[in-house]
Order: sequence, then C-alpha cells, then structure tokens
Amino acid sequence: MSQERYPVLWIGQVAVASLPEEIDVTIADSVREELLAILDRGATLLIADLSKTEFCDSAGVSALVQAYRRARTSGSLMRLVISTPSVQRVLSITGVDRLVDTFPSVAASLAGAPGPVHPADAAIADTDGGA
Repeated sequence: MSQERYPVLWIGQVAVASLPEEIDVTIADSVREELLAILDRGATLLIADLSKTEFCDSAGVSALVQAYRRARTSGSLMRLVISTPSVQRVLSITGVDRLVDTFPSVAASLAGAPGPVHPADAAIADTDGGA
C-alpha cells in the first residue's frame, strides 16, 4: 500500500493517527484514505488525533464520518481527540461529536474515559493547565 502521509503510532492493534493542522477540501480525501487504510491494516481502535488541527471544513468532517462508518462496519472503534475550540465547534454544529466519542487528549482516549467529552468540558480541561 501507499506510504503513510500522517504519523501513525501503533500500540498493538490500537492506531493513533496524528492529523494535520488544517483539514479542508484540498486534503480531505487523503485524510479519509489514510484513516481507511489504517482500519484495513487491522486497527481495532482508531484514534484520530486532531489536537493540533485548527481548521476542519465540511469535507474534513465527511472524511471523519466515512472513517467512523467503516470502523463500525468492521467491528472497530474510532475516537477523536479534539482540543481546539474551532474544531470542537464544527463537530458540535454538525453533530459528529454525538456520533463519535471525543476526548481532550490522546491519553484520555487511550484510557477510554466514559462517554464523549463535550466542548465546554474540553475547554475547562484546557484551562486547568493540561500539557
């Protein structure tokens, strides 16, 4: 297969994919293809790390939803790490944050903290001096 475009950390069958600072129509297809390829490689849990992502348009949201749907049909889980207010807002407006569990950090997503983190909770966590 193709070489990974974005850094992916594998911990057993858990994959943490670090996504770019901007996910827009120009790269959404490559983000989607990368996430799908990770699932095709046998990830039982895919963590899409958007902690450094400052902008995500509708094409980016669509890429995330398509990866989530593939994960569900293949029996895998998918979680999103969201720490920027702008991305939290887009996912809240589109309802994606109610579809896919979101977490304020990779550590929290790996620990499997129960339930999704809502944007207000993540904003509070960010002001508490998180690293």
